Amino acid sequence: MDVAIYSVAQITKYLKNLLASDSIVSDLWVRGEISNLTKSGAGHFYFTLKDLDSQIRCVMFRPAFGSDHLHNGSAVSLHGNISIYEVRGDVQLYVDMVQPEGVGDLYLEFERLKLTLEQDGLFLESNKKNLPQFPKRIGVVTSPSGSVWHDIQNIIRRRYPIVELCIAPTTVQGDKAAPEIVEAIRSFNSESVVDLLIIARGGGSIEELWPFNEEMVARAIHSSSIPIISAIGHETDYTISDMVADYRAPTPSAAAEIAVPDINDLRDDITFSIQRLTVEFSNKFIQYRYALTNMESSLSTNRPTTSMRKQKIDELLARNISSLKSYTLITAEKLRSMESILLSLRPNAVLSRGYAIVENQSKAQIVRSVDNVNIGDTIDITVSDGSFSAKTL
Repeated sequence: MDVAIYSVAQITKYLKNLLASDSIVSDLWVRGEISNLTKSGAGHFYFTLKDLDSQIRCVMFRPAFGSDHLHNGSAVSLHGNISIYEVRGDVQLYVDMVQPEGVGDLYLEFERLKLTLEQDGLFLESNKKNLPQFPKRIGVVTSPSGSVWHDIQNIIRRRYPIVELCIAPTTVQGDKAAPEIVEAIRSFNSESVVDLLIIARGGGSIEELWPFNEEMVARAIHSSSIPIISAIGHETDYTISDMVADYRAPTPSAAAEIAVPDINDLRDDITFSIQRLTVEFSNKFIQYRYALTNMESSLSTNRPTTSMRKQKIDELLARNISSLKSYTLITAEKLRSMESILLSLRPNAVLSRGYAIVENQSKAQIVRSVDNVNIGDTIDITVSDGSFSAKTL
């Protein structure tokens, strides 16, 4: 007996024809909340329609009636037909009409919590703490496996390599994320090992960013004695955590730039200070010389004999000028010494002296002790002219 074997294309085409012949799914209204809304360059809309129990992908080609009602979080009623997108075998709702139902549950909860926390004073500017100008250790609350942690490390090492980074690994979406974020904030505060915190994650839908709209996270941020920079999602994303934090960065990369100064700018400031001091001291020399000359003229006018006084004035003038020149040289030398220290602390300068940066790939942390590695761990070793990986034995 021969068994019929069908291709994938035959199956998807059969299902498409089956759905098209069904009187219910070929002409129906569906109610739900919009999420993950995107608009293509051609003007077509792609989004997810969901309720508490399920979700379905939707497509709305232009022109279509009511597309101005499409917003993330909006509750709407959609008219259209359900079919199969044969290329991927996806079941999709093809929408030709949109009617507003109201605001979705997540947005209502967002506004409710925002109002509650505002009434409790969590958004007051007077509660915002100043960020340290020159932080020594920075704690980062994020996922160690994402690009966010990688970007923050690269930017801070480039701008201010003398700072130390400490990560509190957490999940950044899902039911476990909020409790883990709260625990990380409390842990950093109880140990008092950092003087600045960055809470960060990349972009996503409102559902994926929701842990940062949880009340427990907002109150943990407000209770922190350590200043916090919130960097959640993209520039257009705005969460409750952003509102409570001491500073809101539009992106995680921007947070890294805000957290530390640029060592090149510091070097320029030192050079400018040396130049400014040189000019100020030169002006002081001129002022003192002019004043002493006036004193000499006055003495010459009022005293018949001034030769001894002239000599004394010359001695005082020479002594003052010598003292000012010495002070100028000492101050300039101190500033050059500070510049040399900053230059010697650059990663390439340290590595060129035979040192290396060893990072435990398995634990996503810098190796500072033999206790930081175990047998079988993969380590990344960076030297002055490159990097390579190794495994501990």
